[in-house]
Amino acid sequence: MMVDDLGIGDIGCYGNDTINTPNIDRLAADGVKLTQHISAAPLCTPSRTAFMTGRYALRAGLGSTGRVQVILFLAGSGGLPPNETTFAKLLQKQGYTTGIVGKWHLGVNCESRNDHCHHPNNHGFDFFYGLPFTFFNDCKPGEGKDVLVDLQIMLRQISALLALAFLTLLLVRGVGLLQVRLTLVVFLAVLSLLSFSVWFVPFELLRTWNCIIMRNGEVVEQPMNPETLNARLMCEAEQFVERHRDGPFLLFLSLAHVHTPLFVSEGFAGKSKHGLYGDNVEEVDSMVGRMRKTIERFGLSEKTLMYFTSDHGGHIEDAQRGGWNGIYRGGKAMGGWEGGIRVPGIFHWPGRLTAGRQVSEPTSLMDVFPTVVKLAGGALPEDRILDGRDLMPLLEGKTNRSEHEFMFHYCGMYLNAVRWHPHDSDSIFKVHFFTPNFSPAGAIGCYDTKVCMCHGDFVTYHNPPLVFDLSRDPSESRPLSPETEPRFAEVLERVGRAVKDHRKTLTRVEKQLTWRNVLWKPWLQPCCGTFPFCSCSETNTSDSRQ
Repeated sequence: MMVDDLGIGDIGCYGNDTINTPNIDRLAADGVKLTQHISAAPLCTPSRTAFMTGRYALRAGLGSTGRVQVILFLAGSGGLPPNETTFAKLLQKQGYTTGIVGKWHLGVNCESRNDHCHHPNNHGFDFFYGLPFTFFNDCKPGEGKDVLVDLQIMLRQISALLALAFLTLLLVRGVGLLQVRLTLVVFLAVLSLLSFSVWFVPFELLRTWNCIIMRNGEVVEQPMNPETLNARLMCEAEQFVERHRDGPFLLFLSLAHVHTPLFVSEGFAGKSKHGLYGDNVEEVDSMVGRMRKTIERFGLSEKTLMYFTSDHGGHIEDAQRGGWNGIYRGGKAMGGWEGGIRVPGIFHWPGRLTAGRQVSEPTSLMDVFPTVVKLAGGALPEDRILDGRDLMPLLEGKTNRSEHEFMFHYCGMYLNAVRWHPHDSDSIFKVHFFTPNFSPAGAIGCYDTKVCMCHGDFVTYHNPPLVFDLSRDPSESRPLSPETEPRFAEVLERVGRAVKDHRKTLTRVEKQLTWRNVLWKPWLQPCCGTFPFCSCSETNTSDSRQ
């Protein structure tokens, strides 16, 4: 169970005492809670890539070199490459029925509308129901726009100027003030129409293009109705468990909450002390409780490993609509700052995992890959480098030491920071090579751009790098120096060697987040009906179709 943009400080068992999350808290009390669980990236697409593959996102080409840091259009050609291996693919080989309900955000098509090269069904999931994209402002009328807003404004202004020029020439020619060639008037008319289309079709119709629901390869709702979304996702998740309760199954429940724009189902509005955001978190808690009850109702508790997390930290620039990252600095899209990458991590398995155990060693969302593959009796791929490590020895208490001596924190394609857990020490050092420039001056986030960038003038490089000891300073507020840390020089030297070794493992792959791959391509647009007249509504949501 993965929440979208949930801050680690938003739930009770991680320190929140004002939002009610009894079901998540109970899951932690009855299971194992990880306190240093790390996302491989502070944004959706690269984080989910790493989670699915057990590998840093840039190994699959899903790291950014510039402004575009996630997939922006469902009809782009970028996405999770077909040659990547997800844990779902390997569990399929072990006889598991695999399903994903909810958000995907890793692409759909490559070259044609129905090739589905990036689709969940092509990446090891027998069943998919949900959002192939994500839930964002354009999906909820009245919430404004999210995608390339400045580009939209520029294109709209160019379109308006060209239209004005055309009308002016047409008027001048019509009243005979000047002799204007008809070919020039026609040329400007065509140019105005093209300019209008380039702006209006991809951007003003974004809700139709991006905000859709698919059942496997079929579009069943376009655009989606957010008011009934959560109820449908939960119904599909529960029915999946019911259908496959007699055999081995893997279900990835990838929630649309708590990504903005916020929406809440009937019965949760106005219940929390923190407005609409708190209502969203409390609805998430209810959904977690429903899934646990479903597992218990079918007598599957002692056969089922349940896992709860967030894809990355909360979005603190989004005013009162974003998450809280507790004591940790930074948030979503802020590179390697802890607030953007330290997430909840709860594992629950009665009879196998000791209730109430807490693990404070560094762990990663990428660790889920080798953990579930080994539990299913599968073999890890030998044709590629895996960055995740099997968590079961830590979860079961057979070892007290994480296999992660080093963890690498990327901001797009750029190595932002490195975490080092020396074998001879309980210290966990963190080295930042660069940090995002917060704006306006004195702010705690990138409010001018809404999300932080990873390149150019948007960041500041540090020489020497900033060094923190997370074991003593988890909020990264007191940089170390040679005077305050005897191992300062050793930390920089050892991390430097680790970076060189790590870079030797990287190979050149096609970049999936280039402008060519992310911009809207009409021939790739998933559509119910005849393109461009894409419109349908899902009316029957109570059956149990596969």
